[in-house]
This record gives sequence, C-alpha cells and structure tokens, in this order.
Amino acid sequence: MTERHTLTFKPGGVVAADVPRGETILRAAMLADLHINASCGGSGSCGKCRVKIVSGEVECERSAKLSDDEWSEGYRLACQSHIVSDLEVFVPETSRMGNAAVLEREMRGDRKGRLLTPAQLESLVAGWSLDPVVKKLCVQMIPPSESDNLNDLARFKKALKDEFGLSNVSIDSIWIRNMPHVLREQDWLVTATVVDTSYGSKVIELESGSHCGEDYSVVMDIGTTTVWGQLLDLSEGVTVAQASRYNKQISYGDDVISRIVFSQKPNGRETLQQAIVDTINEIVDELVVESGIQRERISHMVAAGNTTMTCLMLGIDPKYLRMAPYVPPADFIPPVRAVNLGDGIKVGRHVHLHTFPSVASYVGGDIVSGILGSGIFDTEQITLYIDIGTNGEVVIGNREWLIATSCSAGPAFEGGGIKHGMRATDGAVETVRIDPVTYEPTLLTISDVMPIGICGSGIIDAVAELLKVGVLSQNGRFDVSLPSDRVRTIDGSNEYVLVEARYSGTGDDIVITESDIDNLVRAKAAIFAGIMTLLESVALDWKDLEQIYVAGGFGKYLRIEQAQAIGIFPEVDLDIFTFVGNGSLLGARLVSFSKDMLKAAEQVARTMTNVDMSDNPMFMDRYVAAMFLPHTDMKYFPRMEEILTERVGEAR
Repeated sequence: MTERHTLTFKPGGVVAADVPRGETILRAAMLADLHINASCGGSGSCGKCRVKIVSGEVECERSAKLSDDEWSEGYRLACQSHIVSDLEVFVPETSRMGNAAVLEREMRGDRKGRLLTPAQLESLVAGWSLDPVVKKLCVQMIPPSESDNLNDLARFKKALKDEFGLSNVSIDSIWIRNMPHVLREQDWLVTATVVDTSYGSKVIELESGSHCGEDYSVVMDIGTTTVWGQLLDLSEGVTVAQASRYNKQISYGDDVISRIVFSQKPNGRETLQQAIVDTINEIVDELVVESGIQRERISHMVAAGNTTMTCLMLGIDPKYLRMAPYVPPADFIPPVRAVNLGDGIKVGRHVHLHTFPSVASYVGGDIVSGILGSGIFDTEQITLYIDIGTNGEVVIGNREWLIATSCSAGPAFEGGGIKHGMRATDGAVETVRIDPVTYEPTLLTISDVMPIGICGSGIIDAVAELLKVGVLSQNGRFDVSLPSDRVRTIDGSNEYVLVEARYSGTGDDIVITESDIDNLVRAKAAIFAGIMTLLESVALDWKDLEQIYVAGGFGKYLRIEQAQAIGIFPEVDLDIFTFVGNGSLLGARLVSFSKDMLKAAEQVARTMTNVDMSDNPMFMDRYVAAMFLPHTDMKYFPRMEEILTERVGEAR
C-alpha cells in the first residue's frame, strides 16, 4: 500500500492529510484547492512556485531557478519536490496566488468521487474466471507406425480429444495444407490455437513446438475522436501494454453524422475504413514495441465502438443509421478476419476481430461493453452510467432493467474543436486554478512537463475557474474590461491566455477562445439534456440515483466539482460518483479473458432499451435550457448561484 503523509502549510497552519508518498508539493496543494503560483505546468521552468521546507524531507534535484543562498536556506520548487515524509512548508509572499487569504482557505482534501485503482477496476465484475474464447493448446502426439497408420488429420483430432476433451473440432483449411510439415518439424509436438464457436471448437492456427505461454489479445475502444488499445496476456490474465491515437477518420468529419455523409461519396466508405485500419495498425505497432512481444503471438482481437464506428471499421454501409426509422444493419455481427479489413490489420491471418453487439443506431457496442465492464448489469442499485465522449452515451438502470440513449456532444471533451485542444497525454494542461484578484492561472500538466495544449479535463477546469472569478460571463463571453493582459482581443475575437509563450512547450501562447467555450457549452448542454430526458422518461430524478459511474478517456483527471460548475452534472452528492476510466476497454478486456463474459455482453445488448433523442422535443427543450453556464434553471446549482451572486455584488 502506498505510504501517506501530512503537509502543514504556513502561514495559516492549513493541513493537507493523506497525501501519497512521491507526490509533488505543488500537485498536492492544487488538488486540495490551495493555490501556489505556477505557470509552466509543473515542469520547473518558470521558478514561481518557491517554497521553504521548514521540517521534513523531500526528494528534489537542484534547480537553476534557485540561488545558492535560497537552496541552503531550504527553498525548493514545489513542482519539483517529491514528498517522502510529513512536511511543514512555508509559502513566501512571492509564491502566493493574490494574497495570504488564499492560503487560509479550508483544505478540502483530494478530488471528490472515487477514482478506482487498476485492481479495483478489474474487480467491478465478480464471478468470472480466466477462460478465453481463444486459447493455445500444446499437444504431444504419438508418431505413426506400421501398426498405427492413422492419417495426420485424424491423429491430430484424436490427440485433442484425448488430452483436452475436444470433439467435433474443425480446422482452417490452410493448416490442413501445411499440416504434414508442421506436425513433424519438432517430433510431433505442436501448439494449436483454438477458438470456441457456436458450432464447436475450431483450430485457426497450428505451430510446431510449444507456444502455450505466448498467447496475446489486442482489445480496442474505437472512439469517434480517440482510439485506445491494450495488449493482453491471455495466459496470465493481465494487461501488458496500452496505447492511443486520434482516430484518423477525424480528417473527414468530427462526428458520426459527418462521417456517414462522407461515406456516401465515391470511395468514401473505403477511405474511412482505411483510416481506422491505419489508426489500429499504429496502435498495434506501439503495443508490440512497448511490450517486446512478437506480433505473431497475437491470437485474438476485440473492438468496441459505437454503431457507426463499427460499421465503418467493418466496411458496412452506415447510410440508414441517420435516416428514419434509424435501423442499424445488424445487432450481432460475426467475427471477421482482421487481415481482410481495408489493406489489412497487421496481425496473423488466423486472427479474427470480434465486435460488440449494438442496441440501436446511436447506442453501440462501446456502451454495451461499458455496462459489462463496470458491472452495472449485475448490480441492484439504480445507477447512471455516462461515457463522456463525442457521442455522450448514457445508461440508467440495474440488473433488472437498462434504458439507454446517445446525445451527440461533439469532440470538445477529448480536445477536439478546441484551438489548442489535445488528447490527455504528456504535456496536456489537466488542472487549472485562477487567482480571483490578479486573474493569473496556476496549472498542472500530465507528467509535469511544459504545456503543449489542453485536454478535456483542462478545458473544463479552466472554464469553471474563469466563470467563478468573473473573467467569463454565464453566456460564455469574456469581460475584456478587466485589468489583466490575460484577457485580450485578437482580430476581433476575444481570448484568455492560459500559458504564455515563454512557458509553453510549443513556443507560442496557449489560449482559450470564445469559440472554444461555445463548443464546450454545446457539448455539456447535450450531456445534461440527455441525462435529464432519460431520467424523466422513467419518472426518476437525480435524487433517485444511488450511483453515478463516469467513463471516458479523461475521467482520470476530471474534477466533478468543476464539471458541476459548468453544468455537466447538477450539484448532487459527490460521494456517489465513481470514475471508471475507459469503460469500453474494461468490457473488451473481460470478453477477451472470459467466454462467459462474451455471453453476458450479448445478454446486456438484449436487455437494453433505447430512447431516441434525434427528434425528441423534450430533449430539445432541455438542451436549449442548458445552453448557459451552468444552466438557466439554477435550482440544480445552488452553490454556483451563490458564487455568481456574490461575484456580481463585489463588482458593484
């Protein structure tokens, strides 16, 4: 278990408890709403976060930003100081955001809402055992003799039956052609890759020698904006590598509708299929390099995506997904050879790609996978599951019933449609605090390196802070009359300078524009309206929810308080929120590890009822009402109403 420590900040005697060993002082302070000056994302390049270590120990390399005298007196950069014991820390005037009063705020502890560890994520679903649908079986056969001249194929089938109890086994014809050589190459010791089908077991690959401990699967979350992949060890039941890329289809449209339209152009469908195949190949390349495994050891692939992404990946015409009565081409699609997609996914010919079943045109396999992976299909508690991404899928229910919808939010939550937006990777601004007096920002980046852009949680954090301190009005417009160089007008457009060029990893200012805010407001309005409409369709309200599961690639960095501040969620109890990260990948992992979970996924798809929002007047009313920060109806946001009312009073 990770060692935890307590920090006491002076002046004021504010205490931060339960801080994990190895955390930086700056990050520990910021995540507890204690603001220390910093502009460089925690990379150590601005030197503004000087603190003095009064007692205790930190691990910290010498910084050129500190003089010899400062170093000897115990001064360190908060962003470079890693906690190894309980600490007493003095924050000098020059490092304080605004004035000392900021330091005297009550410490609120770590981010609210449960952020699950990898082990906890894997335990969300109980009762499954490691039993992959594809497995490698090692067989030592008895060579033929004059007294035992059974043919090669019959001999091989008999060995599988005798050793593993497999009967009614079929064999891919390519291996029958090569079987005589393969069986004899290593004295009749062979490894068969076997897949369970509805018609019995099928041998899809046959290798000489023993390779039973070398069985891997690639699982994918095919998002509209971002594609994630993991390499799984099917023998041990563990994840060995992970990678992500922007979906190359984004060049042909930001959302599913624009891509369906593009697919109807000459060669449009083929272009989009090849774009996602190219994306997958880049991810597979990175997975095998990172893990050091041989590509030919991959035996299986599982992909979860919305209905449009699944169709485009498989080369299926998605035209009728957007036309009434919105009927998908199929719900359950049989596995296909990965090498037959586009120019081919770069894996062995024997590898089949399994996709999740879809529920409706806009409720696809990714949400089915998420409901499986999060365990909601097996809980008694009334649960809201929301995958915050380009499509914003929402599910409410429990083991008895499930109702779902999808509301197109656009790519803002994943950094798309934002001038300096990016995926949640190294260098992305993911936490922002803004001083209410000077309007100067303090920020953290993923991996504490110089900022190069803003990820989804960063833009949510920044807009929430800008709203709270009065830089931004509730209609999403900047107050350019403020006495701050951070708010400026360029070519007739207003923007806020989040990172100055001298502290940026790109050498240019990183800004937030009013256009960025418009895109974010539309995205959050769609999410809030979709949830409200779904709740009202089953005569429930927010207070009836016992659990809220938040999925999405940036969930690891999202602060629910900030999401509430801009109106993604109302101000309900923070303790009912749980972050599950990429729920789609969770389910894909389970299906790859356990054939029982494959059956469970099919049952989830059959149980789920879809509510269509495309022409739902209730949804449109809720959407228009939510096109405000945080909302036009402030009864859902009493704390923000108090903050905004107080701000207006101060301005007068």
